[in-house]
Amino acid sequence: MSIESILAHPGIWLGGELARNNDALPTGFPELDEMLPGGGWPIGSVTEMIVEKEGIGEISLLLPAIAAESGKDKWIIWVSPPHVPYAPALAHAGVKLKNMLVANAGKDKEAWWASEQALRAGSFVLAWLEMQDEKKMRRLQLGAESGRACCMIFSREERQRSPAALRLKIEARGNGIAVHFLKRRGLHASRPLILSIDSHAVARHPFSSAFA
Repeated sequence: MSIESILAHPGIWLGGELARNNDALPTGFPELDEMLPGGGWPIGSVTEMIVEKEGIGEISLLLPAIAAESGKDKWIIWVSPPHVPYAPALAHAGVKLKNMLVANAGKDKEAWWASEQALRAGSFVLAWLEMQDEKKMRRLQLGAESGRACCMIFSREERQRSPAALRLKIEARGNGIAVHFLKRRGLHASRPLILSIDSHAVARHPFSSAFA
């Protein structure tokens, strides 16, 4: 097999490049898409978001992708969220609530199991899991690959090692957020990306105690 045929394989990426392919879901933020391999949230991979505190805009960052996937009649699965998602604001943002499911499975093995099964079914998964077991993380990666699904895991702990394909740290910055690239394929970003987040209800109150 020639080196040219190897480099032409879609699974191969070159160091120093941000590959563009169909294995990514646009984020809804063009400037962020430009910084992500494939031009969006990776499909078939785990993305880990380290958030300094809840409600700084992390859900708003994902809203365009959530709305787009729900519009394709894909399930949006929330696994062990810290609060019940604020349904009216999600609907206002274009999310089809009929395609949304909340799994209150805690943060133990049931939550990991629910996340893996949802990914294998091709669902868009948002999960709040304890980040202690790399073996379980790798199972989630395999589940995402099998279902060609997006997996978003939220954590407050910035660990040195993680099998996640993409790792971001999200911080509040004025009326927006700062996105730090901790791990990704391609060029290293020395500075965070500053994004303005819409000030509608989801940005200010991403969760509510009950559906309304």
